Amino acid sequence: MDVLEYARLLRKHWVIVIVATIFGAVAGLGLSFVQTPSYRASTEVFISTQAADTSSELVQGNAFTLSRVNTYARLASSEEVLDRVVEQLNLNVPSRDLIEQIQAVPVADTAILEISATSDQPQVAADLANATAANLADSVAELESDGTSSPIRLATIVSASVPVEPESPRPMLQAVLGGLLMLVAALAFVVARDLLDTRIRTDRDVKAVTSAPLLASVHFDPKATSRPLVVHAEPLSPQSEMFRTLRTNLNFVEVDGTSRIFVITSSIPGEGKTTTAANLALAIAGSGQSVLLVDADLRKPKLAEYMGLEGAVGLTDVLIGKATLNDAVQDWGSSGLFVLPAGPVPPNPSELLGSRAMHSMLEELRSEFDWVLLDAPPLLPVTDAVVLAQQGADVLVVAAADRVNAPQLKRSLEMLETADVSLGGLIMTMARLDSSEAYRYAEYGYGGPHTSPAHAEEKKKQPAAKAAKAEKVPPRPPVKKVDARPRSAKRGAARR
Repeated sequence: MDVLEYARLLRKHWVIVIVATIFGAVAGLGLSFVQTPSYRASTEVFISTQAADTSSELVQGNAFTLSRVNTYARLASSEEVLDRVVEQLNLNVPSRDLIEQIQAVPVADTAILEISATSDQPQVAADLANATAANLADSVAELESDGTSSPIRLATIVSASVPVEPESPRPMLQAVLGGLLMLVAALAFVVARDLLDTRIRTDRDVKAVTSAPLLASVHFDPKATSRPLVVHAEPLSPQSEMFRTLRTNLNFVEVDGTSRIFVITSSIPGEGKTTTAANLALAIAGSGQSVLLVDADLRKPKLAEYMGLEGAVGLTDVLIGKATLNDAVQDWGSSGLFVLPAGPVPPNPSELLGSRAMHSMLEELRSEFDWVLLDAPPLLPVTDAVVLAQQGADVLVVAAADRVNAPQLKRSLEMLETADVSLGGLIMTMARLDSSEAYRYAEYGYGGPHTSPAHAEEKKKQPAAKAAKAEKVPPRPPVKKVDARPRSAKRGAARR
């Protein structure tokens, strides 16, 4: 992961990080209030030898003193010294319990020994430090004595004073440390979660799975459920612009100029393959080319509902010979878009889609339309999309951000590779629109019809309730189901 990825994670999960940091700071602060205060008092002891007569003796005495400092530091917390401290202060605790309260540390490159004592009472801490220093001097004098006097002398140069503030707890310090610890923990959690999460989230995730071209990345549309045909409902929206980009990029997938037949599918349900197929068809029809949108999802057909068409007669009837294409294909508007609904749900969808009747129908449609888009079921649950692709069509795989994961997408693409079908590319749906992209779209006017001056002026003239209703339910163009001309004549007119 690079710096930009970490920045993206922090921006996405900043609430978790901030809450965790505040919780850690509050927990550290709260812990300081329940802890027993601990006071520390310190005294300093100077270690010296008897007076020397010559400079050589002075140097030797100084070296001897420095070599003994560490020894006397260990001796300060010995039972011999602490027994005398307990007796002097009349303490009701055994001397071994004081070992953890007494600490003697030599001051670097000096003959000074710093003796510290801790206690939950400030006066006791000072008394312990002073008593330890005094009794250490007595013990050293006895141990170093040659029978008459000791060559080593310990003198207290700084007596321990009663501490005013406790050494611990320190509320502010513990609050800062608690906040920092939880901050690090939250960041580690966010990074680990992202590394372990295999869901497809960005274009980079798609490119990490396959080298196939990513033809378009359609941004998430919060109103997709209420109006799936965004190219018709809001032609100036960022989503509509991306479908037009997809239309343009498809021209490079099939550059021979012949009729283009594409199977549009996904790895799992709920990735937006049907709305992608419908909006792509609208974008193509808007460029003046004829396009037939076929609902080849014979298990859960939804295209007729989305397009506002009668779906009683459709693809199933054509394949079993109960109806002709002229009877089943319906016009949608006047822009050259035609729709073939699924018709009745059959008991054998895969067999119908792989039949000779399906192959013959596709060959006929190839000569009738500039584009043929087949909305197929997802790849992983059933094999219908693969069967359709083997009829001579290219496959477009829809990958929804935060819906499909990398292993699922990889298995889907492996299925297509095993079946030796042509993969035209991938389409990412429900992608995130970051702030910089949103600004660019707004700057160039891709903000939906509500951003146009004419629409704003019209809304000023409407009552608020009526304007809100108009926003929620965009009108559909009239659907032509009956025409005196033959179907082929109408298609030719659409091409022209």
